[in-house]
Amino acid sequence: MTFSLARRADRHPDRTAVVDVSEERLYAPAETVHEDRLSYAELSRLADAVAGRLAARGIGAGDTVCLVSRNRAASLATLFACRRLGATLAPISHWLTPATVERPFAVLEPDLVVSERAQRDLVRSIPFDRSVTFAELAETESTDDPNASAPATDDAGPLLALHGDGGRPVATFSEATLEWNCVSAIVAWGISRTDVVPLLPPLSAGDALVRVALPVLYAGGELLLDRAFDPGDTVTAMAEREATLLSGRAGSLADLADDDRFPAALESVDRVLCEGAVPSGVRDTARETETPVARTFGRLECPTAFGGRLDSTAVRAGADPGPGEPAVGPPMPDCRVRLVEDGEPIPAGRAGEGRLDLAGRLVADGYVGPPGLLEPEETGPGEETDPLETVATGEGRPRFSDGWLETDRRVRRDGEGNYHPIAVED
Repeated sequence: MTFSLARRADRHPDRTAVVDVSEERLYAPAETVHEDRLSYAELSRLADAVAGRLAARGIGAGDTVCLVSRNRAASLATLFACRRLGATLAPISHWLTPATVERPFAVLEPDLVVSERAQRDLVRSIPFDRSVTFAELAETESTDDPNASAPATDDAGPLLALHGDGGRPVATFSEATLEWNCVSAIVAWGISRTDVVPLLPPLSAGDALVRVALPVLYAGGELLLDRAFDPGDTVTAMAEREATLLSGRAGSLADLADDDRFPAALESVDRVLCEGAVPSGVRDTARETETPVARTFGRLECPTAFGGRLDSTAVRAGADPGPGEPAVGPPMPDCRVRLVEDGEPIPAGRAGEGRLDLAGRLVADGYVGPPGLLEPEETGPGEETDPLETVATGEGRPRFSDGWLETDRRVRRDGEGNYHPIAVED
């Protein structure tokens, strides 16, 4: 096994790796697809070029590069460039606000921020002054340092750091952890080099990058990128490129199902993965096209924890076990699960409900800084509290303890070994 993009480029250089299906112009007519194809050889050369330019700006092993961008091929190239330098890539969601974007930076302390020009307003709110746009990075003269394209060493540190929806916590993933996530996804969902997969969530999210994008590239498949998710563009791209796998959150899938062309676009799709309860429009269309649907569930620290059962009638399109409590099947390969109630694990194989704990090769290696969103401690009149000195919410969880990630979610296990996340109350 190898995470090397160059090795894949050597093996099948002309195979399509990424297709940009975004609108050519910012205000282009709806459902207009501008195709910009990159082969595996071209994507690998782009990663080499980015690595050389980052090295010229002083980035090396142990450094952290933050990336503020929508879904672009350059974002994927930057990840593999960081791998070649032994650096850590920390994607920052463009969905964050000027108020919340400070949260990941408070603990990451990056050596460089790379951004697309479209995110300049958000970048201005970042408490960090060493930044460069993709365009400016492209103008940087590449270094001749041989380490710029050398594979990362075992002690190079994490390859990836991902933050939560609100900007915290920040979890880190080694190359080995990311590779096992790829292998697990390939085994569970049958991802192969023949797959064509549109990406719905932003690459800064684990359910996009770790659950979908990296496994597709690892298997040698084709990834369809829309810089900013547009249901019309995605349906158009699915039909034109004959998509075979569809994975996304319930809201995005519902938006696709609202398009009159969705049934035709779903004809080529072999399986659908849905985070959350399957929307009725998706369920009804999938039943008509006889497309298996699996419900997935993950979290920041383990995006591929549960992947459903595509070969089971219990999770096919027509089944729905109950509102607010979708079945997500057994754990993914290489992911261990325990349920804890009143401080004691519920014996494996026994039905019950408790706190979800995760362990195994798919789980993040740890946190950067304290976990969880933080709440200010009480202070006296006129006193200020440093947000990094506050206490974590969720009764001290999530946290890593004795090889387990103790989460803040409750889950039910039924008598057949399927798991049902309990809806979080507002």
